[in-house]
Amino acid sequence: MKHLQLSLVLIFTIPLFVFGQTKIHEDQKAIKSMCGCYEVTFNFAETFNYTNDSLYKPSKIKIDSALEWAQLVVDEDEKVSIQHLLQVGNPADPMIVKHWRQDWVYENQNFYMYNGDNNWQYKKKTEDEVKGQWTQKVYQVDDSPRYEGSATWVHVDGKSFWENTTNAPLPRREYTKRSDYNITIRGNRHEITKDGWVHDQDNEKVIREDGKEDTVIAKEKGFNTYKKVDDSRCDVASKWWTDHQEKWALVRSKWDEVFARNTNLNLEQKVDNKPLYKHLFDDEITKKEQIEPIVESFVKKP
Repeated sequence: MKHLQLSLVLIFTIPLFVFGQTKIHEDQKAIKSMCGCYEVTFNFAETFNYTNDSLYKPSKIKIDSALEWAQLVVDEDEKVSIQHLLQVGNPADPMIVKHWRQDWVYENQNFYMYNGDNNWQYKKKTEDEVKGQWTQKVYQVDDSPRYEGSATWVHVDGKSFWENTTNAPLPRREYTKRSDYNITIRGNRHEITKDGWVHDQDNEKVIREDGKEDTVIAKEKGFNTYKKVDDSRCDVASKWWTDHQEKWALVRSKWDEVFARNTNLNLEQKVDNKPLYKHLFDDEITKKEQIEPIVESFVKKP
């Protein structure tokens, strides 16, 4: 009887284990397929207006394009990190712009959730809340936090996609132009396609004030397409990363130390009248002893 019970346990346990491993590998394959050289088209338009302000002016429709290199930075069983670089200007002599970064962490429990005014609230989720899920952590050009959210990658009917809704700062195309809202509630969907991948967004522009309910002033549709092209077209961006990756590894390491404090995070907008990216984009700033105090100077003390 004992042998029979053991056999039954093995029969029902092994397939579940194998399925779990296969699912993780499918997830990793989908995430890493976002790497490489892409022709990107950015499309954004306000769709609905909810404000009572008769003088309200919706944001203009934005359509733009670029060549973007997505560099695999970390490739581990439970973490994949991808750095995005824009390759712009004269194709014969392009300029490289360090763009956003996305980290994917399996069954992550530690979150920094944006709450407006350059403030991120630390939240720890339970193991059950994140079981089987991947957290996408999105970072600014200076590797400071932007937004993050957790969900399950879905592979069904020949499709692979991940979707989540989370709080975020105003997008870069808006924060220098708009001050009538302070939170973007981002509905993000990443879907892998035969040509590359799509970042599909359904966003809300929100006013958040202490002691009051959120006010949605408008909704926005975003649809960014990433069409895979030959990696050789991004050779200049790839080489730029090879030349600069050590510096940015130091920057990420310092931020990892800050995040490991697991407490609410408040950041300065400027120090010495300059935002963080302007400090770090200085080609003279390359060493750990230079980088760490700069980053720390932007972290407000409790």
